[in-house]
Amino acid sequence: MGTEAMFGLTGKDFVILAADSQAAFSIIRIKDDADKIWQVGNMLFACSGPPADTANFMEFIEKNIKLHQLRTGLPLSTKAAASFTRNELATALRKGPFQTDLLIAGIDADGPGLYFMDYLASCEKVNKAAHGHGAMFTLGLLDRYWKPDLTEAEAIDIIKKCIKELETRYIIDLGRYKCKIVDKNGPRELVL
Repeated sequence: MGTEAMFGLTGKDFVILAADSQAAFSIIRIKDDADKIWQVGNMLFACSGPPADTANFMEFIEKNIKLHQLRTGLPLSTKAAASFTRNELATALRKGPFQTDLLIAGIDADGPGLYFMDYLASCEKVNKAAHGHGAMFTLGLLDRYWKPDLTEAEAIDIIKKCIKELETRYIIDLGRYKCKIVDKNGPRELVL
């Protein structure tokens, strides 16, 4: 868990993710326009941790999911992608671990799916999730305002409340945030 904020929630027919845009090393901000939400096929992977680990791990996952699709002609479901990612993270634990925390979002035949995964490869399907120091400030808001039939406008409002809470209470300024949503039409970026 680093000085990062990454959170997401499911709606009626979509999943929305938000993440801060800073890349840091120790106490130094390296850049403030990092995109921590990767598009892999029709899914979104929000990945936090040291920039080298997140980039290496996500490139590996992205290329292997694409390879699977090329070999079989079939895209992976969100659940299958989360299982594959969890397995690779668990295997790496015993060889050369990656310090990456992930939120995996996608839409399948059975509706929206959001998977919470930490660096120890624990994985769970959830309705709302957060990683990093930002989780301490946002999980209460996500618990309070989330409901099963959430509309896109309501979800965006919850994301804005989470960002406002971090700007108000967190001692470190995380700068800008990127927000992306995935629905039946595929992933897209939102401007908050």
